Amino acid sequence: MGVDVTAEVTIACPRDEVFAYVVNPGNDPAWIGGVRDARLAGEPPVAVGTRVERVASFLGRRIEYVNEVVALEPGRLLRMRSVVAPFPMEIAYEFEDRGAATAFRNRVQGEPGRFFALASPLVGRLVRRSVSRDLKRLRGLLER
Repeated sequence: MGVDVTAEVTIACPRDEVFAYVVNPGNDPAWIGGVRDARLAGEPPVAVGTRVERVASFLGRRIEYVNEVVALEPGRLLRMRSVVAPFPMEIAYEFEDRGAATAFRNRVQGEPGRFFALASPLVGRLVRRSVSRDLKRLRGLLER
């Protein structure tokens, strides 16, 4: 059973500001609930081919994974895929103007692997809830 979750939030900030915040892995622990640490595997700036190393927790387990940027359109799109992960996934962040605000969409697709396959029926619901909370947290941080 695969996971395919899309969530959206409107943030009362300019698109370029939202994009700059989200694309900086150093900000991940502040707005992505399960992420404890995130850093570029190489030198900035973020570009196609850049790898981001993350340490997170999910379902009570510590997980380490590496995402690689596979598409980048400044101010509009960031797409990543797992290159090292117990839960292989693709993540797409899309940014769109909504007047003076920004519509930010986060899509997560993947196949639970190993341990997570055992909890497969729950994983989709947990990912949806987690992504929705992350977007609310992001809006709160950026609208302060």
